Amino acid sequence: MDFTFTEEQQAAAEAARAVFGGVAPDGVPSPSLTPGAVADDFDRALWARLAGSDLLSLVLDPEYGGSGLDAIALCLVLRESAKVLARVPLLENSAAAVTVQAHGSEALRHELLTRAGRGEVVLTVAAHGRSGHDPAELAVTARREADGTWVLDGVQTAVPWAHNADFVVVPATTTAPGPDAASAAGVPGTGDLTGAGRVVLALVPRGHEGVVLAEQISTTGERLAEVRLESARIAGRYVVDADGAWEGLRELLTTGTCALALGLGEAVLRMTGDYTGKREQFGYPLASFQAVAVQAADRYIDLRAMEATLWQAAWRIGSGASGALPTAGDVAVAKIWASEGVRRVVQTAQHLHGGFGADVDYPLHRYHAWAKHLELSLGPAAAHEEALGDLLAAHPLA
Repeated sequence: MDFTFTEEQQAAAEAARAVFGGVAPDGVPSPSLTPGAVADDFDRALWARLAGSDLLSLVLDPEYGGSGLDAIALCLVLRESAKVLARVPLLENSAAAVTVQAHGSEALRHELLTRAGRGEVVLTVAAHGRSGHDPAELAVTARREADGTWVLDGVQTAVPWAHNADFVVVPATTTAPGPDAASAAGVPGTGDLTGAGRVVLALVPRGHEGVVLAEQISTTGERLAEVRLESARIAGRYVVDADGAWEGLRELLTTGTCALALGLGEAVLRMTGDYTGKREQFGYPLASFQAVAVQAADRYIDLRAMEATLWQAAWRIGSGASGALPTAGDVAVAKIWASEGVRRVVQTAQHLHGGFGADVDYPLHRYHAWAKHLELSLGPAAAHEEALGDLLAAHPLA
């Protein structure tokens, strides 16, 4: 079998390396030394460069000014972004745009996608539920009115870039319809929504009435938000209802998080190799000691496992190929390796750097903070092991 990337995928990765090449990960103060968030906004200048290089429209169809590439190409770009800890909502914006493209109405697609690909509209996703441990789709309820308007109530925590994005994509579970639901069900473009228990995706505009943002600070020092929806009324054209829309969005977000973990881990292992190759003890480089070499080799194996499982998951998402397990199984395996692997990589790096690794003038501490965030984001390894066990029980392998 041929496991090489296509020319288009390789071109996307090369363009990403060119854009991220000048970004310095040590240019932001340590979160532990900053009283609040490290910045109020994401890196707008970098965002503009990504748009200018057509990397924001990478996975959009040519109809919307995109390149029509797949999840593998997106993950290649995300991998490069994590090597420099790029402070941009690339994953959330791309995943939300792909979901709107696949499941949104024609009017919504034409309103948002071209502008999102040019960086003029920024999308993010509320994917962590009320506490970060419960399903995101159960944290918010959605009730449709007779005029087609949706009323949202609930709380989503740790929403990235919510203070700066133009729209937050919020998964919500429908409640029992009101007395006029029968007439509301006939609203064009909304589908058969008269029943309860369906999951819809609402695109909530920034500053919308009934939406309250409470500031939260992530492990990385970035500004997050607790999004409180208090009878927020969302126009029907901004609500996406389709079977599998939320599941597909969550799988793409999780796989993209694995790509970020891989890129971060590769950068950290390279930093560790450079340091141990130059630092001497007893007249010899640290890298020449067997104990050091064995630890570095183990982390290299972790990264290769993270890479193999990532591309398997991204390929399943992009191709729609069938397998013994649903795509969610490949995504769970990738996230298990990403969570465990990136944790081991940064811990070994801290150990081999010694006291130098704790120096806040050296960027390793920031990589460690980002690694912890990625490890737990969208579920730690244990949560995905449980999900994988459930899938195996429901789909026994021959």
